[in-house]
Amino acid sequence: MWRDIQETRDSNLRERLGSSDVARGGRGGRSERDDKAFSDRDVFVRAVDLPLGDERELVRTRERTYAIDGPDSRLLATIGAFRVIAERDLEQGHARLASVREHMKHLEAEGLLQRTQSGPRDRVVSLTAQGRALLETHRSGRETDRHAGRQAFYAGVRKPRELSHDSQVYRAYARAEARLRDAGGRVRRVVLDYELKRDYQQFLQARKRGRRDHDGRPDREPEEVGRWAREHDLPYFDDAVHFPDLRIEYDGADGQSRHQDIEITTGHYRGAHAAATARCGFVRYRSQGGLVGGRGGGRRAAPRSPGLAEEWL
Repeated sequence: MWRDIQETRDSNLRERLGSSDVARGGRGGRSERDDKAFSDRDVFVRAVDLPLGDERELVRTRERTYAIDGPDSRLLATIGAFRVIAERDLEQGHARLASVREHMKHLEAEGLLQRTQSGPRDRVVSLTAQGRALLETHRSGRETDRHAGRQAFYAGVRKPRELSHDSQVYRAYARAEARLRDAGGRVRRVVLDYELKRDYQQFLQARKRGRRDHDGRPDREPEEVGRWAREHDLPYFDDAVHFPDLRIEYDGADGQSRHQDIEITTGHYRGAHAAATARCGFVRYRSQGGLVGGRGGGRRAAPRSPGLAEEWL
């Protein structure tokens, strides 16, 4: 029965979009026309092989077929890269896209996007499992290991109590990306704290994984942990590795590989917690304040710009 419903839906989509449209399968390559359609801000959609034009095309996964155009693709990839984004920030950040609200409504109707109330007047958007599956099914072959890793995509709300904090990560990224671009930089991908912490846990448990006597406790000496932290350019003090909310990996104007680590702070960051956060050296954005300092990473430090503390989230 489900297959009959799906086939009827696909047939209706083809009829509506026109017989000349060809449905995209998974893991295909881009055409030369598509390569030229990228702009410097198309960071996340570069990781997938999805339509970039103004006309909707049929895009398949194993389960369903969806009607997707360029603005839809960009929204899906951007939301997936940050897990949750405030709806109003998406509307502002993608002002160059026509009728962003209409595109979000379309993606929600397709079952690819969901909205969650994060306050009396605020909502955040995130991908559904189907939305993430669509991105993963259409991974682009242009992603390589030259810069150590692919862009990760996420679905769903992870911690409802932290929605306000998590939704501000994209807002801080938008400010940082604009400054990096003005300095001649080009963002390659973003890495959330989930991914950095996952890699750290894999390192801690690597020796015991698969053993019958594995009790879940890490088997690493402090010297090993310190070495791992240095290799990943993360601060290690007070017997702990400290992680930023966001790492932006980018190429500088000189082509050198760099990264910038970002932390979102609030008025609750006081005492020892505030001191430890400052000691980490991350670029800090206050949720109700400006950028208050930080450092870059990678082969060379990130360029600093005058007037940073005058910016507000």
